Amino acid sequence: MPGFITFGRVLFAVIFIYSGATKLLGIAPTADLIATKVTIPALLAPYAAQLEAAAKMPMPQILAIAAGAFEVLAGLMIALNFLGRFFSALMIIFVGATIYYFHDFWNQSPPDNVKALIDALKNLSIIGALFMIFGYGKGPKPPEQSAYGDL
Repeated sequence: MPGFITFGRVLFAVIFIYSGATKLLGIAPTADLIATKVTIPALLAPYAAQLEAAAKMPMPQILAIAAGAFEVLAGLMIALNFLGRFFSALMIIFVGATIYYFHDFWNQSPPDNVKALIDALKNLSIIGALFMIFGYGKGPKPPEQSAYGDL
């Protein structure tokens, strides 16, 4: 059974590695999409301006690079089962945010909202798998021996 779980974990992680690499190889289109969907809250605007000045690039481009790098890193860590629980927890938050910002079917009218709804449901399924990885952790633990040995 653990072999199948490892194989499934690696196959599952491919979607994040591929998606992140695609973002990193196409930063401009990703940044354009982010610019249309994400608004920096007023409370964070001064910090965002400082980050833009330090990086010498606009915030959507910074977010595109950060999202791509994070997806590749998290996908690799989940596939390798190194800090898998930690990265699956972070990915739950990340994928949840993508549902809210990028698959907002509730803000679209039918029938235009069907694709966004399907994408949101797919991401919800991915969150379910991430919860399983988070709950399973490193895998099954060996049974503990009692202090009195086998009775």
